[in-house]
Amino acid sequence: MRKIRFPRLAYNWISGVGLATALVTAFLMTFLYVIGIFARETNPYLGIFLYMVMPPILVFGLLLIPLGMLRRWLKVRKTGEEYYPAWPYIDLNRKTHRNAAMIFVFGTILFLGVGAVGSYHAYHFTESVTFCGKTCHEVMNPEYTAYQNSAHARVACVECHVGPGADWFAKSKLSGLYQVYAVTANVYPKPIPTPIENLRPARETCEQCHWPGKFFGAQQRIFNHFMYDKENTHWPINMLVKTGGGDPKTGEVSGIHWHTFISNKIEYIARDDQRLEIPWVRATNIKTGKVTIFQNEDEPLSQEEIDSAEVRTLDCMDCHNRPSHVYGSPDEVIDNVLFIDRINRNLPEIKRIAVEAMVQEYETSEQAKHGIANYITEYYMNEYPELYRENKEMIEQAVLETQTQFSQNIFPFMKVRWEEYPNNIGHFDSPGCMRCHEGKHVSEDGLMSITRNCDACHIIIGQGSGDRAEYSTTQEGLRFEHPEDIDEAWTEMGCYECHTGTQP
Repeated sequence: MRKIRFPRLAYNWISGVGLATALVTAFLMTFLYVIGIFARETNPYLGIFLYMVMPPILVFGLLLIPLGMLRRWLKVRKTGEEYYPAWPYIDLNRKTHRNAAMIFVFGTILFLGVGAVGSYHAYHFTESVTFCGKTCHEVMNPEYTAYQNSAHARVACVECHVGPGADWFAKSKLSGLYQVYAVTANVYPKPIPTPIENLRPARETCEQCHWPGKFFGAQQRIFNHFMYDKENTHWPINMLVKTGGGDPKTGEVSGIHWHTFISNKIEYIARDDQRLEIPWVRATNIKTGKVTIFQNEDEPLSQEEIDSAEVRTLDCMDCHNRPSHVYGSPDEVIDNVLFIDRINRNLPEIKRIAVEAMVQEYETSEQAKHGIANYITEYYMNEYPELYRENKEMIEQAVLETQTQFSQNIFPFMKVRWEEYPNNIGHFDSPGCMRCHEGKHVSEDGLMSITRNCDACHIIIGQGSGDRAEYSTTQEGLRFEHPEDIDEAWTEMGCYECHTGTQP
């Protein structure tokens, strides 16, 4: 069997290194691709090496082959040890040239085919939830964990963060380059600040699925609260939330989604980066052209501040600011697990003790796990020793569930807690609606104010439990009753001023 020969220029150490690099890389890529096909679980690092790291190495190896030949040719031309024409030529009558040409042609076809398939897989890999959530595991762990427990857990990250179209795809990838650098150089902030400045306008993505013009009527919502007493008294509030909606062509629009109807335009100026302080609001009726400007009468903006400020048009994300990354407060998440009996509400004071265990400052998640277990266990051992001996399994289940809620909502490494990412839906433990609806925003002529009336957004159709339970028999609903005796204080202040996510 005759040995396959190539042009003499190909026999140099640079081309040899390039050929070896290309062959080894091609073998490893094939090996990893086969592993990826049969792997039961998706590994983000497998995808990174297969689609992002190895292809450039393969291309680099292939480029070394002609570079080595060029260097050899220049050296021969300079020393004159052999004669070569001024320009490279291909003579298919020479077997060495023919071998090289065939390898080049078929190799190029194979490389382009594999490259096309690889590029296609690389595109889909970088668009996957696995890539977004698991690649930078520690940095994105809070977002990925919260996303998996959210209402949008079946919606891929890129559907909201990038959306359709090539322009925002390119922008997102350019933005991602800095994020890669920030993680590599360990210069990323803790926690990651919000709102995200380079996020695509919400209506371009949210309204791919949600259509404000087709919302109608009200939605029933039951908020299950438990009190901080010995009995963990259940205090539900049953509401009709006036989501509202409708199309101006078919009838009058109303309800909460009035803010984003095409017949209205609401603009505002925020005093802080998180948009929690909104002293200036401008409402425009598109049909009539009427413009009304409201200012917070306690802290109005000067004309100079207005002229230099960014005027933002209200969109979905200004209220639904935590659609996929919700970090529940200890008060909220313990209420939820008590309601579904993941923690037995017959354990005396368990609401208070579980919340207190969660709100302690822990440096690591592992420290939190042990700290929560010790806090709850020691309390019942000391305060209810007989109950502890007889109901040890019940207490252990309470510990386990509290640890689980901590791990899903609080992340010490990234300094992520519920206070850092307030939820603007409602106004229970963050300002939310009350940023504008606290009753202090008055029009320039003094004749109008942004309403503080509770019934503008919801009607209470039931509240309380046991002997204090009430149910509405009219369309007007019930007047809110606070479970604790605070007189009329709730009419003069926001719920969030007392309810901070921990024991009030």
